Amino acid sequence: MSHKHETIVKPFSDVHNKGGKILATLLHDPTIEGLDVALYMDGSASMEDEYGPRGILAKLGGVRNQVEPQMRWMLEYLATKDKDGVLRVAYWATGDGSQIEVVGDLTGVQAKEYKFPGPQFYGKGTVMLPVLRDYVAHIRAQAEKGAKRGLAVIITDSQIYDPDDIKAYSAQVAKEIAGGRLPRLNFVLVGVGEQIDEEQMEEICHEEYPGVGHLWCHRIADKMEEMAELVAVLVDETMTVASGGTIYDDKGNVLKRYESRLPAVFEFDIPPGCTSFTLEVNGQKFTQPIPEEDHHDDDDDDEDHKPQATKPNTGNRGGHKH
Repeated sequence: MSHKHETIVKPFSDVHNKGGKILATLLHDPTIEGLDVALYMDGSASMEDEYGPRGILAKLGGVRNQVEPQMRWMLEYLATKDKDGVLRVAYWATGDGSQIEVVGDLTGVQAKEYKFPGPQFYGKGTVMLPVLRDYVAHIRAQAEKGAKRGLAVIITDSQIYDPDDIKAYSAQVAKEIAGGRLPRLNFVLVGVGEQIDEEQMEEICHEEYPGVGHLWCHRIADKMEEMAELVAVLVDETMTVASGGTIYDDKGNVLKRYESRLPAVFEFDIPPGCTSFTLEVNGQKFTQPIPEEDHHDDDDDDEDHKPQATKPNTGNRGGHKH
């Protein structure tokens, strides 16, 4: 009995056989299965005006909380990427500048109900190492519950006090990932406003690590109102492009290898008699039976299955680092 055309295995959404040439479309990036996301918002003193007045002063009106609507938007969006729709949310750079105030494990479904008035104690500095330590401890615990990949989104409006510590710790984390002691992690760093040290962010994010590649990516938004949309664009770019992959035939022979990135739609040739192909990404393997050959060789058909790439105009500056 021949293979049914409808037999599509996740993470593929569409597979066509055109005379021994396979056109495959990914439903999503297989590397984000089991993703755990956390959101860390700058709580240093320089952010106090953006959070606006609290208590009785807040009721007098006139100055609004610019951060809260952005936090709600990001939480709702990032929850769609998370394995269970629940994010660890915290203020960082609080107290003496090295403390973290955990807001809680928040669901995206209730995002519009949460209040984000700012930390209890605004920080006197911007020390980031505690954020990385906090997230790595968190992902270790989540890995025991099934998390396969981690993403920490970190927002700041200031120059970072401890870039050398960040780089040293990042190298340590990369070794643990490469050694299989930690799940694959990504840190997304978004700077907001004029006090950002872009050169410093470049130095942190450009580093490549053996067996891992880049841990970091970054961009800079000019205004607080651009922050949430910019985070969404950067997370999509980071999480929907796998770090390469290999396609094998049913006998284990390599048919195609993607060294740097795995596209959402890809084509490759199969040998005669081949009944399936396997995509390997980050150690995970997905085997897809080859469907019956398409007999309507319509050029427009290919276009129907290619996603239309759209990029919002965020009016931001800064670079994206893979």
